Amino acid sequence: MNNVYYGKLIFELSKPGRVGYSLPKQEISGYSVDSLPEGLKRSEKTILPACDELTVVRHYTNMSNNNFGVDTGFYPLGSCTMKYNPKLNEELCSLPGFNCHPSAPAEFVQGSLKLYDEVQKTLAEIAGLSRFTLNPYAGAHGELTGLMIIKAYHQERGDTARTKIIVPNSAHGTNPASVAVAGFSVVEVKSLPDGTVDVEDLKPLLGPDVAGMMMTNPNTLGIFERNIPEIARMVHECGGLMYYDGANLNPMLGVCRPGDMGFDVMHINLHKTFSTPHGGGGPGSGPVGVRKGLEHLLPNPQVVCDGEGQYSLQSGDRSLGSISLFLGNFAVIIRAYAYLLSLGKENIPLAGKLSVLNANYIKESLKSHYLLPIEGLCKHEFVFDGLRPEYGGDHHDEGHATTLDVAKRLLDYGFHAPTIYFPLLFHEALMIEPTETESKDTLDEFIAVMKKIAEEARDDREMVRTAPHDTPIRRLDDVKAVKEPKFTFKDL
Repeated sequence: MNNVYYGKLIFELSKPGRVGYSLPKQEISGYSVDSLPEGLKRSEKTILPACDELTVVRHYTNMSNNNFGVDTGFYPLGSCTMKYNPKLNEELCSLPGFNCHPSAPAEFVQGSLKLYDEVQKTLAEIAGLSRFTLNPYAGAHGELTGLMIIKAYHQERGDTARTKIIVPNSAHGTNPASVAVAGFSVVEVKSLPDGTVDVEDLKPLLGPDVAGMMMTNPNTLGIFERNIPEIARMVHECGGLMYYDGANLNPMLGVCRPGDMGFDVMHINLHKTFSTPHGGGGPGSGPVGVRKGLEHLLPNPQVVCDGEGQYSLQSGDRSLGSISLFLGNFAVIIRAYAYLLSLGKENIPLAGKLSVLNANYIKESLKSHYLLPIEGLCKHEFVFDGLRPEYGGDHHDEGHATTLDVAKRLLDYGFHAPTIYFPLLFHEALMIEPTETESKDTLDEFIAVMKKIAEEARDDREMVRTAPHDTPIRRLDDVKAVKEPKFTFKDL
């Protein structure tokens, strides 16, 4: 691209003496840098670029054009549910009435508290549980909160010997991390060749030291865990609780409910399933729901209606305590509320059904070119184990085309790569989730490009192994980046 600004750092565009701002003179009497305490002063000058305004504008405009998001193209990240975020939600979220201080007295924010209460009641109906809190800031934060509820449940009963949480080997990476942060020990249960939990492997793991079991359904392979009723019975009989990781709730919407399956606690990734922006660190929301009998353990504060239309914030004495300031990411909650109302009770099930249809359409269309380790119906996502051997994916060939090569080559065709090398059950995992919002035209284009890359890997392997070729930055040396990180322009 013939553009002097394209692909350059702002420091590379810097020229000594150029200025792109004009600040007013300091008019605060008696103030000077010399009056600052020595501990607050810099020991050396700040390194800042010197650029005129037009250079700065062009630089950051070019930078923004390099960003990829759902609004610019297909984003098939498996396990992440990167669905379209309706712009109506953004408009409603920006209404001035919602711009209230989080410390405002309850009588001044009755509308906002009502919205909060209606969202938690709607989620409770969708999940088949008794009550929700919207306080957690993200999915992983919700996981931790749910595990804290499980711990509080056992402690309240004086059952302090329960120190273990069972986690399938197909679980999200945040599951064992959350278990450890909550102070439990992780016990891994194996999966069967079809990707579901091995019930026979689970049986000897159960005992009086088990606090609960975490399950994702559909699991990380996109497979529905058909043995949940039996697993829930076994865990409950040994005195443990069942935790539902709701990161993959999208295909279940309006079709089946975790509470009806026997789960006691769950979190929902509000920013995934209910179509609010996420990525790049936030904002997120991880509401946590519980079955009847556990409501008092939900974190403080809780939004409560007195039955006459008046809402207030209350803190329970038996609650596990506070896990966040105020009431979570309220702007995300507003967007999710708009999304729920837009779909309505009648159309919520369509989201799940269409996501399942789209995923199976891609899977069946590509399994002739990519290795499918688990046959059969998937739900919202599925996993390939790299290219088929006849297309250069033979793991025994040192020069075989890898999943990373496929992902990099996709960038040349304008597609964001799917999730790669996760889950860890397969050596060349390629995890694809199309969501329900993509058209058949988009899916067909993606399928055609994936087939073309497979054929390139067979006929011109070096083309794929050296991709990408048409991006501002070519393939990086990942190992060197880890061993010799350079965090600032000064280090270059």
